[in-house]
Amino acid sequence: MTQDKRYAIAVEPKAAYLADESDPAQDKYVFSYTIKITNAGDVGVTLVGRHWIITDADHKVREVDGLGVVGQQPELKPGESFEYTSGASLTTAVGTMRGTYRLRADDGTTFEAPIPPFTLSIPRTLH
Repeated sequence: MTQDKRYAIAVEPKAAYLADESDPAQDKYVFSYTIKITNAGDVGVTLVGRHWIITDADHKVREVDGLGVVGQQPELKPGESFEYTSGASLTTAVGTMRGTYRLRADDGTTFEAPIPPFTLSIPRTLH
């Protein structure tokens, strides 16, 4: 991972509980999350992959690794943003997600950008 300011990526996550798709009686809690990725650096980049670490309230960890996001590998010029929405399902009412995006800069440099941890929680579960 590089600390070079030319390769600065801002990642802003937001999560929401999807009550209509969840079934608490069956330990099924479904969440959507929207991520805004902004190229805050000086070099154009392509998001080539992601690695998620999803942890539920029972400390069970699931990792998801793959190409792009939502079937795309967006290209971002300096100052541009890309926003997408996806989802995750847990067997507990609370959990967390965190991870990294793998990026390739237009100059050939590859690097990772951290996805800050965020909480998945049904409403009124956490204070």
